Formats: sequence, C-alpha cells, structure tokens
Amino acid sequence: MMRLRALSLVCQMPPKKRARVMKRTAKSGDSSETAPSKSKRKAAPTVETGETVAAPLPPCHWLMKSEPESRFENGIDVKFGIEDLKKMPDQTSCWDGVRNYQARNFMRQMKEGQQAFFYHSNCKEPGIAGLMKIVKEAYVDHTQFDKKDVHYDGTSKTDNPKWSMVDVQYLRMLKRFLPLTELKKYHLQHRSSGGPLKNMALFTRARLSVQPLTTDEFDFILSLEDEEPL
Repeated sequence: MMRLRALSLVCQMPPKKRARVMKRTAKSGDSSETAPSKSKRKAAPTVETGETVAAPLPPCHWLMKSEPESRFENGIDVKFGIEDLKKMPDQTSCWDGVRNYQARNFMRQMKEGQQAFFYHSNCKEPGIAGLMKIVKEAYVDHTQFDKKDVHYDGTSKTDNPKWSMVDVQYLRMLKRFLPLTELKKYHLQHRSSGGPLKNMALFTRARLSVQPLTTDEFDFILSLEDEEPL
C-alpha cells in the first residue's frame, strides 16, 4: 500500500542591507544573527495530485532602515535620513555599514529598479518616510576595510570580503508619513483577520535593517498614504 509523504513548502525569505558618506544608518544596529542556511529550496509535489508546485518567487520590494537624527559613534555622526539622501549628488547614495548576515544577504538579492521604502529608525517617531529605488546591485562595501570608519571589520579580507552594499536613489516622499504605531495597529488587525501585514518582517524580524516585502505588503502600505491615519 503506497504511503504518501506530505512535503511542506518552506517559504523562501531571501537573505541579504545602509547608506554611506558622512552618514551611517541604523543598518549596523542589526541583531547578530548567524548566516542563513544555504540549503536549496526545491519544488514539492502536492499530496492530492502529485503536481509540482513552484517555489515562491524572491521578493522584489524592500524596507530599509536608517537614522534621521544625529548619533555619534567614535566621533562620527551616523545620521542619514531621507532628506540627506535628497541632498546627495543625483539624489543617490551607497547603502553601506550593514553588519548582519541576513540583512547583507537580502541586499545581495536586490535587483536594479526595485523599489524600497525609506524607513526612519531609532528616532522620536519611527516610520516610513518615502520611496527610493535600487540603482546599483550589490558590490563590496569598502567601509569594512577602512580602519577610520565606524564599520571597520578587521576580520574581513580583501580577497574574501564579508560585507556588501547597494546604491539607492531617492524617488519621492510619501504623501504622508506612516508611523510605526499605525503600521503596528494594522499588523495586529491582520494577524486575526488574515490581512496583508499579518507576517510583515517589520514585526516578526524587527531588528533587521533591511527587510523583504511581499507585493501585497508593499501595495497595501503604499495605499495608506491616501487614507486618513488609523
């Protein structure tokens, strides 16, 4: 008698993210997590039909945290808010200083043209301030080799660098600032109702400075700019 093996699909959360120049963000404040497993995700047959189910697609939207208020590390102000990005040449900056393996791996999955929310963190009112896009895919974060930089990593080698960064470009401010307090209310509502923010990484993996968003999460959050505050 044939026994059917139920295979559970593992939801793929691509591993991979900070801005630079005299501005370092909350990116280095990630929790110290170990590097995620490199095991490959395989499509699995369904129990009912035996058909192959495609593995989930990698995320194409992101949330990236940075600190808009002054905070000094070793005499260097790590402040970098969305207004600072707007003032950069071509309104473009590298996103450096990420020192968390999962956040780094998320950045390594980013593709040119993908959009990300600019999230203000470690400030009086955290929340989403605006939109930016990825304009250069992951490359070596040079700050890991700079002994004068607050994100210097003496364990990283030039022939095998640990850390990566991407370049981002300002797109626009949201029509209204979306505070963390409001997003959390929706998250709690959706946990019971099954809404799009029920599993949002901002609340399930809160310490990560670079986080993936599903299309449903991204679209719902973007729609809030046209709604009255909850």
